[in-house]
Amino acid sequence: MKNILVTGGAGFIGSHTVVELVEAGYSPIIIDNFSNSNVDALNGIEQIVKRKIPCFNQDYQDKRKLSELFQKHSIGGVIHFAAYKAVGESVEQPLKYYSNNVAGLVTLLEVMHENNTQNLVFSSSCTVYGEPDVLPIKENAPVKPAESPYGATKQMCETIIKDTSRVGGGPRSLALRYFNPIGAHPSAKIGELPTGVPANLVPFVTQTAAGLRDSLTIHGNDYPTSDGTCIRDYIHVVDLARAHVSALRKLEKETDNYFDVCNIGTGKGSSVLDVITTFERVTRKKLPYTFGPRRDGDIVSTYADADKARKILGWQSEKTLEVALIDAWNWQKSLTSRD
Repeated sequence: MKNILVTGGAGFIGSHTVVELVEAGYSPIIIDNFSNSNVDALNGIEQIVKRKIPCFNQDYQDKRKLSELFQKHSIGGVIHFAAYKAVGESVEQPLKYYSNNVAGLVTLLEVMHENNTQNLVFSSSCTVYGEPDVLPIKENAPVKPAESPYGATKQMCETIIKDTSRVGGGPRSLALRYFNPIGAHPSAKIGELPTGVPANLVPFVTQTAAGLRDSLTIHGNDYPTSDGTCIRDYIHVVDLARAHVSALRKLEKETDNYFDVCNIGTGKGSSVLDVITTFERVTRKKLPYTFGPRRDGDIVSTYADADKARKILGWQSEKTLEVALIDAWNWQKSLTSRD
């Protein structure tokens, strides 16, 4: 079995991808400094896959330790999740984002090159498109000036990977441009576990439904959409995790200097109010909410044209918004029952 290094592998998307890697016959190895994840995720992963997963509690920017890990474990590929990802925080702390997301990637690419590790799946984002001119968004849409430092780091990282992949000995690389991951593993053993105040909608929804928060605040109800709230493409995290396995298999069949990008989404947009009313319908839980001001960096509407992923990866989303919200709620209830 091929060893695959998963940076940020204890996080929300990383933990689900580790599970899917095991089920696909790979041997994942996690590196995570737990700055935005929880060690409990490891227990959940191991309960699902019924085996121990090697995990190293270290910062992936520590080049010496990262090099030692590569040399000891013969890494055959990397799936890179270890980035900060909160749009609002990136506006407030841009240097934190440029240091970890951009400088950290350079370190990772250097170590990959020094150890002749060829395959890299990069966690990118639909934020690279900025405010789109045309919906749904295709991969050849213009990459506009980013609306936030977070989005800028994703644009920069894609450029760095593309340039590195062009030179001799560079990695074979795929950048997966995610839309909005939600949900949890159907076992309710792993899911989204934000530290502090959540930056994403669905954890706010589930925490409010569980009584952990008095009310949900919707950031803006005056956008030019059908109900005034922002529209996003919400994809089940298990579908997203499986896309990474498909991407890795694609890279293993490619020649040197390969680089491409793929949207990973459902192809359907749902507004914030759509998510809330769907959650209320499938869980029969009433959600108190209020409207607040817009957030800096938020765009109006974005959803994917995911046809390219279907064609080149043989992947497409399968799980509905309803299923994703039920899984997210079951995960929240499992957390509440532990307290």
